[in-house]
Amino acid sequence: MAVVAVSGALMVAGTTSDAGKSVLTAGLCRWLSRQGVRVAPFKAQNMALNSMVTADGGEIGRAQAMQAAAARVAPEAGMNPVLLKPGGDRHSHVVVLGRPHADVDALSYRDHKLALLDVAVEALAALRRRFDVVVCEGAGSPAEVNLRDRDIANLGLARAADLPVLVVGDIDRGGVLAHFVGTLAVLDAADQRHIAGFVVNKFRGDRRVLDPGLEWVRQATGRDCFGVLPWQTGLWLDVEDSLDLNTRPNQLVPPAGRDVLRVAVVRLPRMSNVTDVDALAAEPGVSVNLVSTPAELAEADLVVLPGTRSTVADLAWMRERGLDLALSRRAAQHRSVLGVCGGLQMLGHTIDDDVESRAGTVAGLGLLPVRTHFGAAKMLALTSGTWCGNDVTGYQIHHGRVSVEGGEPFLDGCRVGAVFGTTWHGIFEQDAFRRAFLARVAADSGRAWVAGTVSFAARREARLDQLGDLVEKHLDTDALWRLIEGGVPSGLPTLRLSSTAVPEVVSP
Repeated sequence: MAVVAVSGALMVAGTTSDAGKSVLTAGLCRWLSRQGVRVAPFKAQNMALNSMVTADGGEIGRAQAMQAAAARVAPEAGMNPVLLKPGGDRHSHVVVLGRPHADVDALSYRDHKLALLDVAVEALAALRRRFDVVVCEGAGSPAEVNLRDRDIANLGLARAADLPVLVVGDIDRGGVLAHFVGTLAVLDAADQRHIAGFVVNKFRGDRRVLDPGLEWVRQATGRDCFGVLPWQTGLWLDVEDSLDLNTRPNQLVPPAGRDVLRVAVVRLPRMSNVTDVDALAAEPGVSVNLVSTPAELAEADLVVLPGTRSTVADLAWMRERGLDLALSRRAAQHRSVLGVCGGLQMLGHTIDDDVESRAGTVAGLGLLPVRTHFGAAKMLALTSGTWCGNDVTGYQIHHGRVSVEGGEPFLDGCRVGAVFGTTWHGIFEQDAFRRAFLARVAADSGRAWVAGTVSFAARREARLDQLGDLVEKHLDTDALWRLIEGGVPSGLPTLRLSSTAVPEVVSP
């Protein structure tokens, strides 16, 4: 085992989005924590609509909070200094060091990047002064050469902070060997210097079949494969982008009683913090699906309207599809509906928005006695309270201020009949509250559903241990230690594209 008193950092980049960067970073954090190393995660720039609030009132991506849990440290704003929250195809809200910074489009954001690189480098340096090791996650792919000149998340950061880089590729998509070689080949010599090696992710089958291909990559690039991670199911952890949603598993835990509860989560175009329902899916006998049609809403025992980065636009989307009428029918039939944050705002009477959509006053669905007024200042806070004798904690992230004008109090929101609304995210991670709420849903729907004994915190911890196990069993941990302690390797060859686009190795 390596000596604990190390001082190093490592970046995990990917050949594509959803290649496995987030889970490998978390696995490395858990593996290092087991060795007694003080380790912290870091992602210079994250584009995600799933975020959370830290103890100091900052907003960061959920993936970095999950990685902090893997490292067994408290999440903090410096672990994700730049967070982009898309409000549409071309516009994003920018959060810097946990606080709102600007609203930008793709072109105007480029003008911010040079200053934000300095912010990211300093945030990383501050973590390195306090921790033995910092494991950095890249964003997207470093092979996006059209973005390289102002990159702050991949090789731009690696060069500024002198980081060695591992490139992980998803073999289940196909073409991973070409991805490894191609990613390296499109980089200039100064960037290639930082690419230390590769990791194969999601492999199924006999490793001996893959080994000749890995040897070809080694000969073509002069770089080793640090290991092959096998295909694993059930590692669903705090996702951050739409690609994750497209591959989201729906693995039903067998029910403890006779019936299954069916939960339908409305798949809003700009849906945020959908991780709120992960704990529901962990409960025995609860099926959670993302849906977008009135028929799917009609079949469910509970409909969840999740948070959204664009309340007014997503409300219009719902009306275009008749989902508003489906929700009204549910309310009239005393069938359960829950709105969270933006979902609560939609369920109210009016939304006054001159900030997010600049649409002015818009009629809501009228199912809860609340009115929403959007203000320029963002609310970021941790919350706590009780419901039916059960302690509940959560967090708030919103510009819309909700005024409750009636109904029964429910976690800073209200309830009318079987329609509930709250501004709090993360409420279902409290086991006793989750079971009590689902028991109410089961009673309203006439289901013979019985609560289980699952601890969501224990389940998340077990999954993080699985990630640590994967690193320990399937990666070359001795080589990882050398990389962490030694930094960027010396003497690695440069791969150049010739005039015929055929790679050739040029010795250093």
